[in-house]
Amino acid sequence: MPALSLPDPAICEQARLSRDARFDGLFFTAVTSTGIYCRPTCPAPAPKPRNVRYYANAAAAEAAGFRPCLRCRPELSPADGSWRRGDGTLARALKLIEEGFLADAPLAALAGRVHVGERQLRRLFASRLGAAPVGVHGTRRLLFAKQLLTETALPITEVALAAGFGSLRRFNTCFREAYGLAPRALRQRPGAHAGDVLALRLAYRPPYDFAAMLDFLRGRALPGVEQVDGMAYRRAIGDAAAPGWLRVAPWPRTGGSQVHALQLQLHGCPPARLQAVVERVRRMFDLDADPQAIASVLGADAGLRPLLQSRPGLRLPSAWDGFEVAVRAVVGQQVSVAAARTITARIVQWHGSLLPPMAEAPGLERIFPTPAQLAGADLAGLGLPTARAASVRAMAQALVEGRVDFDRARTLEDIVARWTALPGIGPWTAHYIAMRALGHPDAFPVGDLVLQKQLAGDDPGSPRLRAARLSQRAEAWRPWRAYAVIHAWRAAALAPPPAARRPTQARRSP
Repeated sequence: MPALSLPDPAICEQARLSRDARFDGLFFTAVTSTGIYCRPTCPAPAPKPRNVRYYANAAAAEAAGFRPCLRCRPELSPADGSWRRGDGTLARALKLIEEGFLADAPLAALAGRVHVGERQLRRLFASRLGAAPVGVHGTRRLLFAKQLLTETALPITEVALAAGFGSLRRFNTCFREAYGLAPRALRQRPGAHAGDVLALRLAYRPPYDFAAMLDFLRGRALPGVEQVDGMAYRRAIGDAAAPGWLRVAPWPRTGGSQVHALQLQLHGCPPARLQAVVERVRRMFDLDADPQAIASVLGADAGLRPLLQSRPGLRLPSAWDGFEVAVRAVVGQQVSVAAARTITARIVQWHGSLLPPMAEAPGLERIFPTPAQLAGADLAGLGLPTARAASVRAMAQALVEGRVDFDRARTLEDIVARWTALPGIGPWTAHYIAMRALGHPDAFPVGDLVLQKQLAGDDPGSPRLRAARLSQRAEAWRPWRAYAVIHAWRAAALAPPPAARRPTQARRSP
């Protein structure tokens, strides 16, 4: 059993008996008398301790011969973000598996991408997760299929395609072998969720400050591309030939009680892209973060502790489109958030793709331009300085040529080195891209003025904490430095405005 990835057995037992949602996805409870594995929050009567076995993840439980519970639905559990993120070999391999890498490539190719031997990778997965890489990939596909069968009225052929199976026969065989029943058996109420809009439940580990997430996205929302109100985030997706939209909001309360999940509504998304879209939204809204793990590190800092206590559910806002964030980062150098948004909105209006009208999503009518569209675009007249316009075009061209990318399996050091090799891209911009485009938890734009000012409280003799000193202090925050950044930015955004402010050309968070 992968002891390194499991909480202490006594903690698992206490969390199971109290149905503590903070441990959802951090371990699974398997019951030998029934052959079923459950989430720690399962509402079923608690089994006898002698019949309980604990597993670090669903793949390990299934490898041991257990089947997922139909009542608590393990497919809804958030992933264990503590070991799925960062620069470790295991984390980078899991990121690739989440993106479907093993659907089209052998295990040897996965090992090569993370720069280890195939045998070493197998040993790492066995010791840390209790399951083989192929088992993790297979469990992920089947659990996603199980969610679609339970929550949607998609035809089973489309469910198989969405879960990454090349044929219905293969899907039926794998599903029967793993779960002991046919996929159709989960269709208890056929047509109950019929219609053009899919609604999927995306669970998170509490606490989660969704209002703060919306506030962050609202101030940066691009007209025509996305909309943010007090309850939901909406965005246009697809292209002119196949337009679509998505909406993310809190899951409706059930019986007056809160459900620790967001609701993702999708329209116009092809089945083959469904799983990728769900993973993208989970990353954008940071649904797999473990607040306890983050707070245990950052809370040791006396300056950060009050920020975490006041906003325990604050998450790292990633982005739907990596290139959009990269452009915004360059445009936002040395200007305010509002100014950067205005200029970026002009880029969308002039160079973005126009979608046909969608009756269910009025106002969502544009897709952010691609690197190919901006590589040779005329950016004059947008209010963008000449040098910065050249940086945007050079960055777009570098993406077209593959000199930079948004590969989440790269280390932070590699990401920063590649992006800072481009003209007009410094460490601050590269770390901002790593943080918001890739969701890297340890990205740290140390030169950010807001960050330096907000964390200078322990040095009353200086209005801000110099980069060298801040960098040294932040070493103790690894691997969660990006969360310290977002807490500082949130505290600054909520602080009362000063009576007078001198003009500054210093860099601000875009």
